[in-house]
Amino acid sequence: MGVNQPLNRKLNMALVGGGQGAFIGRVHATAGVLDNRARLVAGALSSNPERSKASAADYDISSERAYGSYQEMLQAEAALPDGQRIDFLSVATPNHTHFEIAKAGVEAGFNVICDKPMTFDLAQAEALAAAVERAGVVFAVSHNYTGYPLVRQAREMILAGELGEIQAIRAQYIQGWLRTKLEDEEQKQAAWRTDPTKSGAAGAFGDIATHAYNLGRYMTGLFPDKVSCHLRSFVPGRVLDDYGTALITYENGGLGTVTASQISHGRENDLEIEIDGTKGSLRWRQEEPNQLIVRQNGQPHKIYTRDPNAPHMTPLAAASCRLPSGHPEAFFEAFANVYRSAFDAMAARAAGQSFESRDTIYPNVYDGVEGMYFIQQCVASSQGDGQWLPLKHAAARR
Repeated sequence: MGVNQPLNRKLNMALVGGGQGAFIGRVHATAGVLDNRARLVAGALSSNPERSKASAADYDISSERAYGSYQEMLQAEAALPDGQRIDFLSVATPNHTHFEIAKAGVEAGFNVICDKPMTFDLAQAEALAAAVERAGVVFAVSHNYTGYPLVRQAREMILAGELGEIQAIRAQYIQGWLRTKLEDEEQKQAAWRTDPTKSGAAGAFGDIATHAYNLGRYMTGLFPDKVSCHLRSFVPGRVLDDYGTALITYENGGLGTVTASQISHGRENDLEIEIDGTKGSLRWRQEEPNQLIVRQNGQPHKIYTRDPNAPHMTPLAAASCRLPSGHPEAFFEAFANVYRSAFDAMAARAAGQSFESRDTIYPNVYDGVEGMYFIQQCVASSQGDGQWLPLKHAAARR
């Protein structure tokens, strides 16, 4: 991973979003350059042209490549010589803008890394996947938790059969920051996430349950069959859900649950997953990311630590580490691992080589489509009082 780069230069990165007051844009910018394989050279950092250009200095973007809009940026960058123009753009804007920005980037021939959920609704996601296929570009979705070394360790252990047949997946993402109606206090992050015209059909389920669901799919490879879901908005006056639980059946007969909350007192970013197989079970928590617990009846519990030099680590998991054991690696590094995996494909494309677009280590456009289908079906099921609905989508057939 990240060893064979068929280019003798860094990839050129552009950032869309991430202007003053934003959170995730800075994360994308940090992750993109962490391994010194890319440099941030251009940006359209806000929908407000003045704020966009004023924010450029925060990222050391030159004034010549600080654009007032993404449209202006794509047009200007496409006119630059190969090697100088951007190779990819990172979309770090509210959900309702993802589609138009990402599609424009794809159709201009640029690779794209897009924040999740990938689009505003399923129709947009399917249209975007079709555009990616036509253009032949690299497209990644920042389900960044797939980048943690021990998540990748668990994935390889499960796919190798070490846990036996997988029968149960329990995934939850629990927060508490929306316990009060912050959106009425002009808190920027709360305002757009609770607005259905910007966030989409779901609140907490679109924002964080998608991570929990994606993590189960990524680690086990199980294909979903049906879903029954109940969503609630417990804070008076809030339109979108702030709590919900989905029950999932898988094609192999397994069962899964996905629970998301943004109203649980004292909880921060508690993403946790437990997976039960016929030979063993495992547990991983995002707030303790450098430990993976594996259990088997009649044996002592095993604690796998993130150690790139230990023989128990798979090659992929070891290659996903940057530090020796005992030095904590976490959010930024995991985010950067998604970028690094996508960079291998981008470098291959730039060199005229073939690259895999479906069976990828990084979450791709098809994972993005599947995530939007999950949101759509969960909302529809909840509106039908937990009605069982299909959860199969052609994007999952990979």
